[in-house]
Amino acid sequence: MAETRTTSRVGLFVELRKRLKTGMLIIGKDLVNDPTEVSVAGGDGSLDISTAHGLLSLALPAGVSLEPGSCVQTAACDEELHFRMRINVDQSTDDEGIGSPIERLQTKDSYCFHCQGCRTRLLDDRVFQRVLPLPNGNWNAIVDDWCCHPDPFANLKLLPRAQDCLLGDTFFLLTRDASCQDTLMEEVIDAGTDASQDPKKSCRRLVSSISCQSCSAVLGEALAPDSLKFYITQVVVDLTVGGSQVEAAVSRSLFLEQSVAARMLELSNTLSVFHFAIQTPDEKPFLLIWLLNTDSVMASVAEASVRQVDGSVSPGPEEADGECLSSQARPALKLLWIVCSDEGFAQREIVGSWESNAIGHPLILPLPVCEELLQAMEDTNDLLPSVLRHMRSYQVSYLRL
Repeated sequence: MAETRTTSRVGLFVELRKRLKTGMLIIGKDLVNDPTEVSVAGGDGSLDISTAHGLLSLALPAGVSLEPGSCVQTAACDEELHFRMRINVDQSTDDEGIGSPIERLQTKDSYCFHCQGCRTRLLDDRVFQRVLPLPNGNWNAIVDDWCCHPDPFANLKLLPRAQDCLLGDTFFLLTRDASCQDTLMEEVIDAGTDASQDPKKSCRRLVSSISCQSCSAVLGEALAPDSLKFYITQVVVDLTVGGSQVEAAVSRSLFLEQSVAARMLELSNTLSVFHFAIQTPDEKPFLLIWLLNTDSVMASVAEASVRQVDGSVSPGPEEADGECLSSQARPALKLLWIVCSDEGFAQREIVGSWESNAIGHPLILPLPVCEELLQAMEDTNDLLPSVLRHMRSYQVSYLRL
């Protein structure tokens, strides 16, 4: 059975839909004795929610604002009050985030690659003459439809040449240079049974793991003596001149969410795919994700934080006046997801259906990163009101862009 998680009580939850120009507000009943105590107004780039505990101001993305007088109560249950509202969206300022480095890399520009864990510079001044996409997903499964003779790509690896950068769905392929000896470590590890081999035969998969010398974080693999694979969740790519100087303030959890969410959004827009199978490098499915909404703006505030404004809980330095609590509403992807190892009957049926019909577009990540992503999904699920945490047999989460 799935392990029961301890969740905090959600005091206030907001989801705005930019395409539909609608919004939903949910407030815990423990914070509101009477619905008439709630008032919602639109400030300058903010959504101001007033309750008996004080004022909560949510900063909104540029171009998003509340339509005055549109917030009305729609429902009430044992634990929560529900409100609906309309919003205005300035399309000229609509921004779905900065995108992933896979979409931003260009030829002729000079890039540096940093370890995301410790910000150590791994590769200096890389200028690519060719930036080329690799075939998507399980492309080799349909080679027979392309060729009238035996698979010419069997047992061949697609490797970069000097000054190449080859782009997979979740990784870069680069050539190694002399500086790698000072920044990278290589170790041959046992990566488990090779799923592509005969299951009746015992065949262990050995890989040359590449790690950061400074912090030992796993970055990717060495596919050949002079070729490196870096996963997008493990490195930060920045312009040598005029870059962002590596966002030191971005937490690991937020970086992971943004990296995966940006890639799913890009693949959804370019390939019209909405189902993703997060897999380990041995092609074993770990998570199944159904992309539901791409236009959401959401914020969730714990009940204890909302109570800060009347002194029930000691406020942090940013809320020291005890009158107003500030928070940020962020663009996010709304996802339905299932853990492939879930033993529930309904979940096993869904996993079997996805696998037999090859529904999910594969996204390959190292096993530790898959586990980190699962933790991030569980954490965001815990931030939702109880009525929104599940949809049929799926769990619901939001990944920040």
